Parts: sequence; C-alpha cells; structure tokens
Amino acid sequence: METAAKPSNTHIGRKISRIRELRGIKQEHLASELGVSQQTVSRMEQAETIEDDVLEKVAGILGVSSEAIKNYSDEAVIYNIPNNYEGSNNHGAQSNYGNYGTFYFNPIEKIVELYDEKVALLERLLQAEKEKNELLKAGK
Repeated sequence: METAAKPSNTHIGRKISRIRELRGIKQEHLASELGVSQQTVSRMEQAETIEDDVLEKVAGILGVSSEAIKNYSDEAVIYNIPNNYEGSNNHGAQSNYGNYGTFYFNPIEKIVELYDEKVALLERLLQAEKEKNELLKAGK
C-alpha cells in the first residue's frame, strides 16, 4: 500500500530566512558575522538542509537556538502573537513550548526595540546637523 508523500516542513534555509527577517537582520550582516559573502548566505537560505555546525553559528548570530530554527513555523508565530500580549486574558494558558516549536524571542518586542533604535539614531543625526550648522555659521 503506497501512501502519498506529505509536504515537508523541514526546509532549514527558509526558516533561517524568516527568522532573520523577523529579527531585522540583513543578509549582508549575517554574511559579515559568518565571514562569508552575501551570495553564500543567499544560497544557504535556499538550501533545504544545513550542516549542524553552520546552523549553530547562524543561530548564535540570530539570537536563537538551533532547535528554535529547526522547529520554527510561521503558523506558530501568528498563533502566539495574539496570545502573548500584555493584557491578554490567556495568562499562562499558552506556553511558548506548545506543539508549534520553541521560541526565544517575541517579534513584537523586537519591532518596538528597532523602532526605539531608529528614533535614537534620528535624534543623533539631527544633533549632528545642528552642530555642523553652528560650525558653518561660526566660520563665516
């Protein structure tokens, strides 16, 4: 009796790509940290399997465990977002270790953190422009 092949959800390269995107990390940065080219990272993200030692390095750079990458699924992220916000009535009913894999970061918190970093950067740029204008005025 033959059974139909089930679609595989083990494409590690795609999982790395999705986690990298959620973390706001560019391929160039990941490549730099790994000591390889951006094209190598692109090929790695297209590969279905990756050597364990490379996966460990990538996981460290992304700030997650290799198990989190192996168990990652978009469905789990979507499912966990509405159940893990402050004020949720689901206090403790959904653990981060459910059937959907293990997650060591909250994408919403990461977005807020990146936004705060962007605001701080813009404030520094504005201050630098003000100082530059003052120097130009003083030089006249």
